[in-house]
Amino acid sequence: MKRDTILSGMRPTGRLHLGHLSVLENWRRFQEEYNCYYMVANWHALTTAFDDPAITIDAAREMVMDWLMVGIDPEKSTIFVQSEVKEHAELHLLLSLITPTSWLERCPTYKDQVQQ
Repeated sequence: MKRDTILSGMRPTGRLHLGHLSVLENWRRFQEEYNCYYMVANWHALTTAFDDPAITIDAAREMVMDWLMVGIDPEKSTIFVQSEVKEHAELHLLLSLITPTSWLERCPTYKDQVQQ
């Protein structure tokens, strides 16, 4: 039987906190039922940690260790670093050429970052 696929990720902008716990519990549960791909979204982190990108390197390492400690199993799920997938940048370029700015302006995350 074919399993559905889940792609999710976190930005390595600092230490994980209690707010991440429910997400990680879901991830651990999902890996039993789905093909899971969990991304270290280090390029996405540059939108908030652009003043010192070196922070993301250490934070990424700690974040993945935390994922493993809560039960994310690399035998059951794929863990990858966004910047190591060159096709991600290629896809970004192609989509940015055809996506209207008005779509971006409706995105809550974008709105929050513009206000900051």
